[in-house]
Amino acid sequence: MAVALATCCAAAGLRVAPPLTARRGSSPVSWSDSAGWAQPSLAIPTTLAAPRVTGFKAEAQAQQVGERVGGARAPRDENVAGDFYVDHTCINCDVCRWMAPEVFAKIGPQSAVFAQPGDEGTAVKALQALLSCPTASIHSRESLSLVPRARDAFPLPIHASLPAVFHCGYHSRKSFGATSYLIQRASGNVMVDCPRYSEHLAEKLARMGGVRYIALTHRDDVADHARWAARFKAERVLHALEVQPDTADVEMILDGTGPWCLGSDLKIIFTPGHTEGSVSVLYKADGGALFSGDHLAYAPNTESLSIMRRVNWYSVPVQVQSTKKLVGLPFLWLLPGHGRRFHFENEEQRDAMLQQVVAGEEALLRG
Repeated sequence: MAVALATCCAAAGLRVAPPLTARRGSSPVSWSDSAGWAQPSLAIPTTLAAPRVTGFKAEAQAQQVGERVGGARAPRDENVAGDFYVDHTCINCDVCRWMAPEVFAKIGPQSAVFAQPGDEGTAVKALQALLSCPTASIHSRESLSLVPRARDAFPLPIHASLPAVFHCGYHSRKSFGATSYLIQRASGNVMVDCPRYSEHLAEKLARMGGVRYIALTHRDDVADHARWAARFKAERVLHALEVQPDTADVEMILDGTGPWCLGSDLKIIFTPGHTEGSVSVLYKADGGALFSGDHLAYAPNTESLSIMRRVNWYSVPVQVQSTKKLVGLPFLWLLPGHGRRFHFENEEQRDAMLQQVVAGEEALLRG
């Protein structure tokens, strides 16, 4: 399969990097460090950061340390009284609000608990948000007994209509909380962008067939890619324009404008704009899904698609042109790295919404 992959992609421009040997240290820059997508309201004080130790009880109990320490780790006043709360180190990444919308909302510049869970199922969802919080800013006083149930559900299925695609959870501070996905395939599972490394998650992924490829959409959302690649001996795929010192040893480097293939059901599409070498991953089975990285997402406040122009690091006009390329592609799910996912009712709605965001951005560019 590796030979077939190289042959399939050679014409589009794919270089197989030298074999993986000693790995460099990892110190990627998060969005917040690079004047990012939504600046944190408060810097996270490293002296108060919740400790990371082995074992699910310790991992969850780490979320309780802040209440005893006080200061930035104390509950925000905006939380309703009860079991769960958000502390002052929240970076407003939005993850908890879409993972458990029954519990978390944006109140002021950060997230807070607006309603305590009313049943065990909702408490489990809140705990999954707790485990996924990139800054350990969510805490529970009373629900530790449910942590195994919350943890063992990862990776979480996206939807019954997309049975082979999962949300990895365990969002990383290094990528400002970007979402990572797993595509389960007979020809080899694919991780799209990377979560925070968790051995619990790794063990679950191993039982699901491991990870053959790690498709990195762009430089911002690589997180703990080296640890994931080492754990599964996975081949990482990244565009040459996105290679940084931390990713110089990736196994497959994309050149040119593609498209590139990872089998008959998976295509990598060149969608520059957010960054110079951003790509999107098109999964063509089960109605199709586009893993868009930071290129495109759903904006619930306007009920429309968004290119998130305020976090564009390269070229808005180029990003708009890249969005035009998506019209007519076979996908009904939009699964972004940042922002909200969206399920299109049909191809007509998809293309209409794509054309709408393009028209709106072109109007802004014209002034």
